[in-house]
Amino acid sequence: MARIKNIFQRFIENTFLTKRFFAVWAIAVLFFSLSFSLDFLFPLAKLILIILFAFTFIDFILVQLFENKIECNRTTPKVLPLGDEQTISVFIKNNYNILAKIEVVDELPEEFQKRDFSFKFDLSANEDRTLTYNIRALTRGAYKFGNCNVFVSTLLGFIQHKIIFDIHETTPVYPSSIQVKKHELLLFNKLHTFQGVKKMRKIGHTYEFEQIKNYTDGDDIRTINWKATGRRNQLMVNQFGDEKSQQIYSVLDKSRAMNMPFNGLSLLDYAVNTTLVISNTAIHKDDKAGVMTFNEKIGNFVKATKKPGQLKLISETLYREQESNLEANFELLYNAITRLIKQRSLVILYTNFESYYTLERYLPVLRKINRSHLLLVVVFKNTEIERYSFEHATDTLDIYHKTIGKKFLAEKEMMVKELAKYGIQSILTAPEELSTLTINKYLEFKAKGWI
Repeated sequence: MARIKNIFQRFIENTFLTKRFFAVWAIAVLFFSLSFSLDFLFPLAKLILIILFAFTFIDFILVQLFENKIECNRTTPKVLPLGDEQTISVFIKNNYNILAKIEVVDELPEEFQKRDFSFKFDLSANEDRTLTYNIRALTRGAYKFGNCNVFVSTLLGFIQHKIIFDIHETTPVYPSSIQVKKHELLLFNKLHTFQGVKKMRKIGHTYEFEQIKNYTDGDDIRTINWKATGRRNQLMVNQFGDEKSQQIYSVLDKSRAMNMPFNGLSLLDYAVNTTLVISNTAIHKDDKAGVMTFNEKIGNFVKATKKPGQLKLISETLYREQESNLEANFELLYNAITRLIKQRSLVILYTNFESYYTLERYLPVLRKINRSHLLLVVVFKNTEIERYSFEHATDTLDIYHKTIGKKFLAEKEMMVKELAKYGIQSILTAPEELSTLTINKYLEFKAKGWI
């Protein structure tokens, strides 16, 4: 008896009256109201009431029969890429022999803050349909998808029954592997010079021996191998290639300065995606890739290597990184680099100097790091201020604000010049262009034999 009571209670809790129900019953109420003045309407009002009772009861029974006749499944990727759109699909099938009016409400992760996300459509007897929609994850972490709720009604449309499909699942959001594959294709495609990633022209040669070959017109006469020439009785030259097995470290600042959002992603998120891209590029170039994170203290450290699984390890490490609300400790960073990175390496520092004064405070530390390693400092453009500063001014206050904005932009240019004055390499970039420009710089350093 208790079981039957629970089933009935569940049916009642998941059964709703529609707008059509209230509309037609309002007509019946209207007829009864008018029958007080017009007696001949009373029999008609009773007939309408009986018909509505009958239709409502029939509709209630029909929608309950859908309980075990509807199938629903959701398909999500195993991993969501940070900042890139991915497609989610929901499969639904009507196994009953009458038409169903369907409304699907999928419970999205709370990070998307969508509470009215639904699809409405009709599903004929034994018909199925696959619904698709795109989502774009803007923060790293575990995204929890909830139930898929299917509201079913018949053609009568008086009663709506809710069927809950418990298909909870958690999908992690990792640094974008899509960005990695995109830049990998651009890097190794002969057409990539038209896509923003260019191979830098070699200046001179590097000093990692590759092979001895026959001399041809245009070869550098300084590379003639006289011993091999004497043995073969013809001119032979040494051929050199890019130096390999160099260490490339991406150092990510996790302080509050990197929490600034652009197009939905924070600067740290852009740095995370670029770190994965540049690490993949370095490993493909037979260099070693490593990672270090810091804010007020040193975070994670992944030693540079090119072993299989290194990219996955870097991805797993970056997945857990979050911005803090404190200032970065650059002195602590210098001590950590000195202690942990013994070999001269390319150190790519992703940080955000919002004022020239901030750079001046940390410049002595940057100069010390640059003495032991090849330091590349990323300076982010504030694209929103840049866009605002060059719009047409409408009044005096607007002119003042735009002047201040241009002052900030000029300070960024001054930072790059100040770093160059002390021999520190830098990139002044919009967040969206970070990956491409970083790869170009890396290729340039390889071509010049600096790493």
